[in-house]
Amino acid sequence: MQTYRKTVLSNGIKVITEEIRHVRSASIGAWVRCGSRHEDERINGTAHFIEHMLFKGTDRRSAFDIASDIDSVGGVMNAFTGKELTAFYVKVPDYHVNLAIDLLADIFTHSRFDLDDIEMEKAVVLQEISMVEDTPDEYIHDIFEKHFWEGHALAMPVLGTRDSVDAFDRGQVMRFFEDRYRGENLVIAAVGNLEHEALVDWVAKLFGSLPALRLQSGEIRPGTTARRCCIEKDLEQLHLVVGTPAPATLDNDRFAGILMNSVFGGSMSSRLFQEIREKRGLAYAVRSYIVSYRDTGMLNVYVGTSKDKTREVIDIILAEMRRMKTERLTDKELQSAKELIKGNLLLSMESTDNRMQKLATNEIYFGRNVPPEEIVGRIEAVTAEDILSLAGRLFTRPNLSMVFLGEMTESEMPAGDVDL
Repeated sequence: MQTYRKTVLSNGIKVITEEIRHVRSASIGAWVRCGSRHEDERINGTAHFIEHMLFKGTDRRSAFDIASDIDSVGGVMNAFTGKELTAFYVKVPDYHVNLAIDLLADIFTHSRFDLDDIEMEKAVVLQEISMVEDTPDEYIHDIFEKHFWEGHALAMPVLGTRDSVDAFDRGQVMRFFEDRYRGENLVIAAVGNLEHEALVDWVAKLFGSLPALRLQSGEIRPGTTARRCCIEKDLEQLHLVVGTPAPATLDNDRFAGILMNSVFGGSMSSRLFQEIREKRGLAYAVRSYIVSYRDTGMLNVYVGTSKDKTREVIDIILAEMRRMKTERLTDKELQSAKELIKGNLLLSMESTDNRMQKLATNEIYFGRNVPPEEIVGRIEAVTAEDILSLAGRLFTRPNLSMVFLGEMTESEMPAGDVDL
């Protein structure tokens, strides 16, 4: 038996659970409506830095104690920061749920933010930034967003910059933490063999000291302008991203976008993968992907290829974009895409941590539980005409941005000769 329940505490914290009695695990996450989108250039990287600092020690536990407590019960504890959210999550055997809640509450309410730890962690994050810059197939996506969302907070990297991180001080970090880590910004999501009422009691007891009021984010919807840029770097490959605006998380046509991406370049059987890698051998890594935010999104194509093959790759990408908006998908293509997306969704529901993540993000973005059956229904309702119409709106020259990373100069950048 699986049951979904939701309780809102007096300080605004939302506690949502799904009880699954036949499993022996429990996954619990503390999700904060806070990310790099809520920063400015001066404090860029603060949300991510706070994620690090909450593992550096509390009044009751050292950094080693935090790691040791979770390791000693065979559990997993981790965190991540994005543009709009920060999440801390624990997965434990079901008989250690109380420990999981205690650990999460301890780092949220009793972290020390010690001055020496702050200086040490600044050095760690600077190394993390260097690691990303040394990984071109990851770094190029930061470069693309910098240009694609230019003039908006979404353009800033989640990690921050060397200058912003190096300038962090305890007062600045604490102000950001105290402004954002408040009850109305927090969702506690839990899935597994657990009891809702018992969990609510623990959360109320341990997180009750958090103030309620949510700081208004003042989020502004970004615009985009087509840009082409090249970052010269001594690399074996030429890395490129071609991107266009795409549906937001809250848009009604987001399911058409998901299916379109699957056919276009989001799977091994997709058009781009087959044409660029399988038929022509132009690249090892080729994929398209959608990133959706609350009020906007983007659909990007990434390829790592050789410099002399770049023009051919660009022409194939543009040709497939044109094909997506001029040729209706066959019934077989559409049905295969639907089965792929539905299958991935249903398989992901086999794990308590994936279910917990879906509970939390649905609450944050939609304010309610969105059951898998509803998502499957929305996927099934998409028609080939819906995809054709969406492709026609997105795949236009004025929408497209291109970024190149490698041994290429501005004058050598290919524009592509295919008419969109």
